[in-house]
Amino acid sequence: MDLKIKYFGLLAEITLCNEEVLEFSETTISEVLEVLHNKYPSLRDKDFQVAQDLEIVSKDSIVSATEIALLPPFSGG
Repeated sequence: MDLKIKYFGLLAEITLCNEEVLEFSETTISEVLEVLHNKYPSLRDKDFQVAQDLEIVSKDSIVSATEIALLPPFSGG
């Protein structure tokens, strides 16, 4: 399955892209993150959350969408 991965903020700067499409078999979020950590080692040191279908999901979640987003911590006031 093709999975679109969107990067925001500092994560887009690290990956040098706002989004990309990678091919995965049925998998969990943690397996996707392991592939991304291998591709972009600097991601290992960053704090971020993963959203699937516009909801924050845990790393143990099964990938059930065709798009996930990596979201850095938000700040504001």
